[in-house]
Amino acid sequence: MSVVVSYQGEPGAFSSQAALQVFPDCQLLPCATFEDALAAVSDGTARYGMIPIDNSIAGRVADIHNLLPNSGLHIIGENFLPIRFHLMAVKGATLATLKTVQSHIHALGQCRKIIRKLGLKAEVAADTAGSARQVAEANDVTRAAISPRIAAEVYGLEILMEDIEDEKHNTTRFVVLSKYPEFVRHGAGKTVTTLVFRVRNIPAALYKALGGFATNGINMTKLESYMVDGHFSATMFYLDVEGHPEDPDLKRALKELEYFSREMKILGVYPAHEFRSTLAEAGE
Repeated sequence: MSVVVSYQGEPGAFSSQAALQVFPDCQLLPCATFEDALAAVSDGTARYGMIPIDNSIAGRVADIHNLLPNSGLHIIGENFLPIRFHLMAVKGATLATLKTVQSHIHALGQCRKIIRKLGLKAEVAADTAGSARQVAEANDVTRAAISPRIAAEVYGLEILMEDIEDEKHNTTRFVVLSKYPEFVRHGAGKTVTTLVFRVRNIPAALYKALGGFATNGINMTKLESYMVDGHFSATMFYLDVEGHPEDPDLKRALKELEYFSREMKILGVYPAHEFRSTLAEAGE
């Protein structure tokens, strides 16, 4: 029996493509919201969840940092997916027949040049895959969608132009979520540890809390803050670091972080995706 993987979006979404890359034979479970996708993992409907966490152009995905710590789920893997947008329409449509193009607001923003060049009217839709479905249902040669290639296959559309994104480095990072920890064992290779923490209410608490990472030579690859329950005075921090909690250096850094924190929670300890090696080689 194939493993079930939940994701937010309609069939043909980038998240479904990311899920198939990691779990080629999986059964995909599309969900209307991120909350629904996480709940499916929590209640056992899905074994794993594939959730986008940030994008190289648009930045972090809204709400995820708030949802993850409270979901009770664990990060057990990651996947970096290059984002390639395609212009698609129903059979019989050509570039000359098109008048409008629809997609998610971020997709439209990341394909401004070709939209302007073709003189199309851009219409904001809920998501990329849903746009492809709506164009297919309308069966109108004047309408097009900007969507991932998999959406053209799902909804029977023709791709009129490929790779129309303005920036070719466009990449989204996804995390694989599980109801159970499944943390990678110590010594199994390059590892990423993800955690959230809230510092104590003392002067220079954040500086002191993070000092252990510098003195122990730990590379922090991501640090972001977000408000707790809408209060400006209550700030949580989301942190990605290279290494395993059982590594002596990281163990010392985490001990110092815990000392200066009111709360600290490890969300995941998982293998570093090979994409990180290409970033290191490029000096990014």
